[in-house]
Amino acid sequence: MSRPRILIVKTSSMGDVVHALPTVSDIRRAFPTAQIDWLVEASFAAIPRLHPGVNRVLPMSWRRWRKQLSTGAAWRAMRELREELRTETYDCVLDLQGLLKSAIWARQARGPAMGYDRASIREPLAAWLYARRAPVSRELHAVQRCRLLAAAHLGYPPPTTVPDFGLVPPAKSGWKVRGASAALIPCASRPEKIWPEARWIVVGKRLKAMGLSPLVIWGTEAEQVRAERIAAGCEGEVPPFLNVHDVAALLAATRRVVGLDTGFTHLAAAFGRPTIGIYCDHEPGLAGIVGPGGVASVGGKGQVPTLAEVMALVERQAPVA
Repeated sequence: MSRPRILIVKTSSMGDVVHALPTVSDIRRAFPTAQIDWLVEASFAAIPRLHPGVNRVLPMSWRRWRKQLSTGAAWRAMRELREELRTETYDCVLDLQGLLKSAIWARQARGPAMGYDRASIREPLAAWLYARRAPVSRELHAVQRCRLLAAAHLGYPPPTTVPDFGLVPPAKSGWKVRGASAALIPCASRPEKIWPEARWIVVGKRLKAMGLSPLVIWGTEAEQVRAERIAAGCEGEVPPFLNVHDVAALLAATRRVVGLDTGFTHLAAAFGRPTIGIYCDHEPGLAGIVGPGGVASVGGKGQVPTLAEVMALVERQAPVA
């Protein structure tokens, strides 16, 4: 394949989409003239668009459609997406998600669907939908699993380099970071992931003493209330509601990031920000914080990290420039 045409299927969640970005960089190194398209949930489409190696992003709204299957509008939208997927003939439709839903959508494109084998995949039934399958250890980090699967199916050597996320910060944003700042990301999709507010305030105060203005990120109304309490306690600031594109611009402009195990924390690390990931309900071994800027993950399943553990990491990171 001198100029392969490749469709990446990695639809959600945000952290998973971020973890797949180095695969694009790997493919570009192996095939500089490749055409790489990406099928992704519309709410996360801003992320692959920030990688210059992605030619076309195809947004989908499966999370919304699956709740509206009794309506004609949902079925029309799905038919339109299928038609758009089939305007291109691909040499490889690479399902990096490994779920039944992603495998079904991979089959809608024109080209051979490829993915993990039954022993490697998250939902074994999905493996039956692929034209080609490859084994990848389930004990590896998600970033490495994606990279190895692509190498196996596209025929280039397994990558041994440091992951290159390839992100280019947005040139324009609806909200500008003013001065030296640090981002705090205390909100997550599940209450089990939450870290106590009082501890966030201590972290924010220390960052403030380092000369960094704490910016507390939020996404829902309930999270906004929480963010405002934390910001008030550490003399920080709460930005207005921002879409994914604008949060990406904010994170890329900060000097430090401390966040829960959530997509924005992974995105910050991918931008090369010194990032600390706080894990309260998940083991970081298979999906810990990865990035080139000095990162650390602390905590685990049923192991809520102490304030002392997090503060030690805050102090250990490189001095603020």
